[in-house]
Amino acid sequence: MLADIARRIKNLPDVWGEGALFAFSGMDGETSVSSGFVATLARARYGLLFHTPRRRLLDIKLRHEGAARIATGDVLGVETPQGDLVLAFSHWHTLIGVTPTATRLQLGIEAGPVAAWQRPFRLSEDEQNRDVLALIEHGGRFALSYGKSVAQARQRAEAGMGLEVGDEVQKRLAAYRNVPALKSPERDRLLRKCFSVMRVNTLSKEGAIRQTWSTPDRVPHRHMWLWDSVFHSFGMNRLFPRLSWDFLKSVLDTQTADGMIPIQMTPHRGPSWPGAIQPPILAWGVWENYEALQDKSCLQYALPRLERYLEWDCANRDSDGNGLLEWSLEQGKKYRGGEAGMDNSPRFDRAVPFDAVDFSVYAALDMQYTARIAEELGEVEQGRRWAQRSRAMAARVHRRLWHDEDGFYYDRELDGRFIRVKAISGFYPLLLNDVPPERVDRLVAALRDPTLFDTAYPVPTVAVSDPAWSTDMWRGPTWVNANYFVIRGLAKQGRTEEADRLAQKSIELVQKYYRCYGVLFEYYDAKDEAPPPACDRKGPIRKPYDIRSRGGSIRDYHWTAAVTASLLLGLDELRDEAM
Repeated sequence: MLADIARRIKNLPDVWGEGALFAFSGMDGETSVSSGFVATLARARYGLLFHTPRRRLLDIKLRHEGAARIATGDVLGVETPQGDLVLAFSHWHTLIGVTPTATRLQLGIEAGPVAAWQRPFRLSEDEQNRDVLALIEHGGRFALSYGKSVAQARQRAEAGMGLEVGDEVQKRLAAYRNVPALKSPERDRLLRKCFSVMRVNTLSKEGAIRQTWSTPDRVPHRHMWLWDSVFHSFGMNRLFPRLSWDFLKSVLDTQTADGMIPIQMTPHRGPSWPGAIQPPILAWGVWENYEALQDKSCLQYALPRLERYLEWDCANRDSDGNGLLEWSLEQGKKYRGGEAGMDNSPRFDRAVPFDAVDFSVYAALDMQYTARIAEELGEVEQGRRWAQRSRAMAARVHRRLWHDEDGFYYDRELDGRFIRVKAISGFYPLLLNDVPPERVDRLVAALRDPTLFDTAYPVPTVAVSDPAWSTDMWRGPTWVNANYFVIRGLAKQGRTEEADRLAQKSIELVQKYYRCYGVLFEYYDAKDEAPPPACDRKGPIRKPYDIRSRGGSIRDYHWTAAVTASLLLGLDELRDEAM
């Protein structure tokens, strides 16, 4: 079976990575967030840890170690001397498979905070009989199904036993034929891994979300986030642009009556953090989707929502009325950068309001894309008004937030004092128009300075010279999505050599650790001294990686995959940045 698949589809992901996501994709049909029937590859070889309310482990014990041939987000294939092990989802609730001779399957339930798994089960249910897994095994085949009752779980498993595993594998892998081929086999395989992560983190309509949508990761984040969804759309534009529009529309649909778009949305409970927002980059996402999809009805739907969204930001995040925007510090008592998406950045350590470089750049840029959208729809006066507002905000960024002595853009407290933390956000003004050429030179010099930002794998989110630098999230590690802003900014300013170099280093970093671990990480040590699992996450890592404790960099992270895919498919498209 695996040999036949390999002939049909080349360079599928084939690295079995602990913590990799494994679930049914919303690209293929219905999904269910509330069930938690999503697996991660467990520490035990060929084990699957299911993140249902009461976690289960499906332990697959082979007589001899095998060689992985396929390791996508919904198909696993391993060759062994006794035959092939093949697993595939047929529906969101059912996993089916064929097993080699003498394979033992055990279904266990978690017994406490450590990985202690008890006696083998053929039926695993919770105390209320509302969270049931049924396992049927016969003649070298098996089906594992989730249900809300014993009868439902058994019925689904019995139906799964009637399906041909090979047919379901072909259905799950069909979309990979739409992924363009790259000349380098290794990069081609990485691109398909990126697509696998994008697929597994795509969900069907559910609850309040009325069309296909995306999540940062099925475990632990599970739900829909504002700026994450835009990054996801950047990658999906190049493969399935209509799906990319669904991602964006799902976020636009969450807009409240006053124009706000919340940071996050759950299908069944609504926003988890009322009053909190995230970076305003939706107009950017809508415009780039239009360039791929060429559907003006999407622009018509988006324009009034984008306008109200920007108006809300300007009315509610500019307390001193100076035309520069401030992140709210009310969301979270310990990590006050949540709205900025830079949860624990040292920019926020003083916990005082400030005019934010990144927020103001995002808004100026989104105003510019909103102007472009209006003009494309023939709304000339609206376009002219938004273009004027964009230029005015960009001018304030250049006038108020540039520190000439340091040659860098800084946040600035409302009393006028600069927050002299050299963070990656200081490069984001490269995305704007009218950056004086000498400032571009000085920012590029900072990128090339090994005492600041020219690390083994740039760009660190905080300069390595900063006393706060560490491997903890936004206090130093490299994030591919943040690099994407810098790459786009460099290309916009005509610094294509630097943009190419940073794009190549970003791809190389993701590829290196995909090769080592079989997954794509949320962030990476910029100095490349600590592997991603050893990087801190809002405090020191004191124990080995465990998905249940959320320690270390999260695995199979959607925006890492989407941005890497976008870069792999060509930097040339990023160079046409004239607005």
